[in-house]
Amino acid sequence: MKKLVKVLLEIPLFLASIILFLMMALTFADVVMRSALNAPIEASTELTRIAMAVIVFTVLPIVSWRGEHISVDLLDRFFNPLMTRIRDALVAIVCGAILFWPAQRVVVLAERAASYGDVTEYLGIPQSYIAWMIAVMTFITATALVARGIVILVAPDSIPKEGSGAGND
Repeated sequence: MKKLVKVLLEIPLFLASIILFLMMALTFADVVMRSALNAPIEASTELTRIAMAVIVFTVLPIVSWRGEHISVDLLDRFFNPLMTRIRDALVAIVCGAILFWPAQRVVVLAERAASYGDVTEYLGIPQSYIAWMIAVMTFITATALVARGIVILVAPDSIPKEGSGAGND
């Protein structure tokens, strides 16, 4: 089961890596075309925006589950291990619970974009597809944070430590 979870966690990371590479290639090609041939790729900005959304929201649940967010540890020395565990669990649960609200708002925006038939400027990609992806990944992130908080409370040894890069073992 642990290997299956590890493989499932690697799929979004691989997808984000591929999209990042394609975004880099697109930017390079756009710069070359713009500079050398005075013929920019018209949809490059549109594709870059979509790629950035896919990259960020695809890896957000994994970053959240692993506790790999950027954090400031100015007050950590004032917390003993038990207090640290309780604090980390409460922060994860509260942040996860709060994250359900923006996810619901994005669902409303996705439905509105679909009902209006909104599409991107150059390629005509329905904007609701992108909004739905963002909404789904935000719901998954919220669930991952709440689950992380609960697991920190009940089985702290089974969860990756914050900033340890764990989850790759």
